[in-house]
Amino acid sequence: MEPQKVIISDNLQQSLNEAIAACQYDQLFVLVDTTTERLCLPVVADYDCMRDAQRIVIPDTDTHKTLDSVTHVWSELQRLGATRHSLMINLGGGMVTDLGGFAASTFKRGIQYINIPTTLLSMVDASVGGKTGFNFGGLKNEIGVFSNASSVILDTTFLRTMDRENLLSGYAEMLKHGLISNDRMWAELLAFLESLDPLESLDHLDPLVPLSPMLAESVAVKQRIVTEDPTEHGIRKALNLGHTAGHAFESLALERKPVLHGYAVAYGLIVELYLCCVKTGFPQHKMRQTVAAIKSHYGRMPITCDDYPQLLALMHHDKKNTGHDINFTLLGDVGDIRINQTASEDEIRDALDFYREC
Repeated sequence: MEPQKVIISDNLQQSLNEAIAACQYDQLFVLVDTTTERLCLPVVADYDCMRDAQRIVIPDTDTHKTLDSVTHVWSELQRLGATRHSLMINLGGGMVTDLGGFAASTFKRGIQYINIPTTLLSMVDASVGGKTGFNFGGLKNEIGVFSNASSVILDTTFLRTMDRENLLSGYAEMLKHGLISNDRMWAELLAFLESLDPLESLDHLDPLVPLSPMLAESVAVKQRIVTEDPTEHGIRKALNLGHTAGHAFESLALERKPVLHGYAVAYGLIVELYLCCVKTGFPQHKMRQTVAAIKSHYGRMPITCDDYPQLLALMHHDKKNTGHDINFTLLGDVGDIRINQTASEDEIRDALDFYREC
């Protein structure tokens, strides 16, 4: 797999011009959803390098991260005359970069693409690392391929378009990166989260000021790990902390009231940090401090004991599993990563009890 170039930009026009110029292509396309078409496309539409870009639009939100949307992108590329030498720019959040990356990677056996993530979540998670895909059969990211973008351009000015919930959604992935890294990074991320008033709007906060340096460090954590293990046979599984339970919450929510990915990961962190304490000796005071911050800002998804069988079934479908075991990434301490850990169904039920009661 070709290496992925991640650009933290302070001049989007220059960065995009250079990224496009580095690709030899015959036609240029830009994929947006209905929200980023309105809020983000106008930022780049008048750049000289974008004047000939043909627009492809899909519906927004994760409920449309489906085969129907992928088929629409393929159909539009075909209708507009794309060839194997064409280039597509994915401008949007994680749904757009995941789905657009998959569509580009499979159209005519693969065309080049550039990711420009526009949400905090997609900047620190979805757009970096070469994972592409879409939801299928009620399961998150069930179909996909590993395929790196030619370039990923991160420009934090897009964060000014985001509401509190979407900023917090991305921040959950940053908190995960802190937990798998070191005490300093974890403590800094937790301190910023604890400094926010859970009941106050973030409209007064310029997210670029505190988030820019933390975002750069968070992206560096992910980039370092995926460079070492691009196809998730070893240490890349560290990035799955919170995701075995989190994806189960997210898939369950798709049948009821969908939740943002980062919120599901935050709920998954509560479950899996409990398992860390029980199974790998994670310090209880660090677990309780992290859980308290998550509970204060993310609330919790209402579940009952009656939901446990479905949640367990969803965890059994997780792509990380081998055989009949449910596989987790756990921690012995902040930065002490234990991949390929398993838990019994009784242990997971106890962790779900803790999630409900904490």
